[in-house]
Amino acid sequence: MTPRILIIAGSDSGGGAGIQADIKAVTMLGGHAMTAITAITAQNTQGVDGVHPIPTEMVIAQIDSVVRDIGVDAVKIGMIGSARTALAVAEKLEELRGIPIVFDPVMVATSGAALADDATIAAFERLMRICTVCTPNLPELKALSGMSVVDKAKQRESAQSLVNRRGCAVLVKGGHAKGRQVTDRLFAPATSDHPPETEWTNARIDSESTHGTGCTLASAIATELAKDWSLVEAVTHARRFVRMAMHEAPGLGGGHGPMGQQGVRLDLNLSRFSPMLNQVTVPASDLTASEHFYRALGLKQIVQSKPRYARFETEGGATFSIATDESYTGPVVYFECGDLDTAVTFLKQQGIVFEQEPADQTWGWREARLRDPAGNAVCLYQAGEQRRFPPWRINDA
Repeated sequence: MTPRILIIAGSDSGGGAGIQADIKAVTMLGGHAMTAITAITAQNTQGVDGVHPIPTEMVIAQIDSVVRDIGVDAVKIGMIGSARTALAVAEKLEELRGIPIVFDPVMVATSGAALADDATIAAFERLMRICTVCTPNLPELKALSGMSVVDKAKQRESAQSLVNRRGCAVLVKGGHAKGRQVTDRLFAPATSDHPPETEWTNARIDSESTHGTGCTLASAIATELAKDWSLVEAVTHARRFVRMAMHEAPGLGGGHGPMGQQGVRLDLNLSRFSPMLNQVTVPASDLTASEHFYRALGLKQIVQSKPRYARFETEGGATFSIATDESYTGPVVYFECGDLDTAVTFLKQQGIVFEQEPADQTWGWREARLRDPAGNAVCLYQAGEQRRFPPWRINDA
């Protein structure tokens, strides 16, 4: 069943954040996006020119209308508009028992413009008490907790205080911290089934196209929770989606530009058991000649490792590789799995024999290998951004 995601947030006229980013994320992840718009903003990549809050009664009317007819599997809350609306939304959502709620406590736009006053921020407490997970960045964590976030220890103390006081999980986004690595940390209540603390670290993506990262992340988490992934799994998938969308940013505007959610197509198989065909490798005897041939066909070369290997990107996001390794005696078909280890365990229970158990590779993929009844080589794997955007991707690809 298509996940039904109710988005309660403001509109961004520039299309980079807010409702617009939410709809793009939910849609690309296979969900149906429904909206209750809390505010209309006049903004672009360089700043916010105006904010017009929607009356509280109209916000609640939007929620009632879609829930009554279509139903809802998860909720994402972003820019809330006013303290009165925050309290009314919290009261309304308390009626949706058992529905996961992701609260992104939007206070300041990427450009620096304030999107919530003190009274509205104070009302966030009520929303945090009903949400599944709250997703503050470091400045928002400081504002919500009233505590210092100058280092990892202080951030942990601040986040844990919110978990203890509000009862929800807290995902602290580390993008505002300095350094070449970005670390996000999830803190879960002691009463939950999740580990008390989970950490993700990736290399920072050098980009000014960061408008809407928080909105996109929260909507992606909500969509994945609606598919019955655990909170840790949902965050893992959502972070991968955000990073791919940053890689795909179209470079629009003169400030903090929008991301490229629309470009994330064959990069994220988020199904436990249904593999996605998105990569094929064929043998080559002369790498240079084969490179020239496939570039002439119109493929975009994204990896070159002479004299052994080259990878190309095709329209739509599938990749294709050539290899001179003696191990490649014929084509290898690659199917990406949302959860490789679970898929392999399931297939072995069905009698499928594997030549190689799931194993991490030096090029950043996790692979398991087998053959079909005709002897054709098949690889089940997970790669995420490493497939199309590895650190060694050709810069002028």
